[in-house]
Order: sequence, then C-alpha cells, then structure tokens
Amino acid sequence: MRPEDITRLFVERSNAGDAAGAAALYEEDAVIAYPPDGRTVGREAIRAMWEKVLANRPHFEPEPPLPTLVSGDIALTSTIAKDGTGARAQVVRRQPDGSWLRMLDQPEFVSRTP
Repeated sequence: MRPEDITRLFVERSNAGDAAGAAALYEEDAVIAYPPDGRTVGREAIRAMWEKVLANRPHFEPEPPLPTLVSGDIALTSTIAKDGTGARAQVVRRQPDGSWLRMLDQPEFVSRTP
C-alpha cells in the first residue's frame, strides 16, 4: 500500500520465478525501458518479457529505496542498483483500491551500446 512496496514485491516475485506476478505490478499500458536500449509496452508484453528473463533464474537482491517523491496519486520511486548499472527509477500511480502500480519503469540508466 506504499509506493516503495513495489520494489520489494518485484524482488520476491522475480526470485520465485513468477513472471505473471511481476507483471501484475504494472498498469495495463505501462512502459519499461527493457531490454537495454529498448522498451516493452503493455502488461502482457511485460509478462512475456519477464518470462524470458526469469527462465534463466536470475537472483535479484533487495535494494533499499531512496526517498520517494509523491504528488497526489503519482509517485517517483528509486534505488541505487547493486549490480553497478547506476540507479533504477519507477513512476507509479495509486489505484482506486489504494495500491500502487508501475506506469513507467527505468531499470537501468547505463547504455550497453558502444
């Protein structure tokens, strides 16, 4: 019920191999800047993308949240990436039931192209 909860839930669901559960943390028309230097649009496409990523059974480490910025029903959450990719940031929106879902997700800020 707090914007910061989404990061914890994402780590838990991803480490369990739950692509559908990870995708459920996104709004229907959400956009994620992944794969690197690309983007994936829509919850169903995000679920399919996470299925591919999680098939390799990566392990995600919890990252403490940086201070959250909240303006009404929109919030900006972020963490310092433990994997050396700089930072991660998400724009989330409060839902009618009081929960929060990601609408924009920038999991990496470091470009991998030369």
